Amino acid sequence: MSDSHHDVLRRRLLLDYDKLKKRLTSRLGSVDRASDALQDAWIRLEGVTQLGIVQQPERYLFRIAYNLALKQIRKEPEQVSLEEARAALNLADEAPSPEQVVEARSEAAAIVQALAELSPRRRAILLASRVDGIPLKDIALRHQISQRMVEIELKLALIHCGRRLGKKIVQRFGPRAPERSS
Repeated sequence: MSDSHHDVLRRRLLLDYDKLKKRLTSRLGSVDRASDALQDAWIRLEGVTQLGIVQQPERYLFRIAYNLALKQIRKEPEQVSLEEARAALNLADEAPSPEQVVEARSEAAAIVQALAELSPRRRAILLASRVDGIPLKDIALRHQISQRMVEIELKLALIHCGRRLGKKIVQRFGPRAPERSS
């Protein structure tokens, strides 16, 4: 290749670098891939020994860079596994482990069993209060009992379920007691 043709292409690559990079980025969908392609094109130009007259240097350089990028894309694996993607992004797997699933199922079964052991009214009060979020006074009206009786039934239901699950139950229903200073 004549030094003048080689110099023309190198100069065009330097002068039109931003323009070429913008076009390649648009075509390839990645700024990094476009930059790599232009760098590869520069290296390729340095290795060429024979080249005729290039009528449209910018188009020629674009085509070289684009073809080199396509060649690189074809070499890369087409699919990445979910584990590889998580590892690359350093994401924590939020899915429960098999042990956690077994433990949760066991606990759910224990809750169902504990609820089945309650009287129908006590179970209805517990579910209305803790699952449905119904105020105690509304539960009292629904069951035609006093609010105090609803509190007692709820407390007994919670104690029973807590014992069956081996959990400590906080037995406080009223307003928070003022903290004592030591």
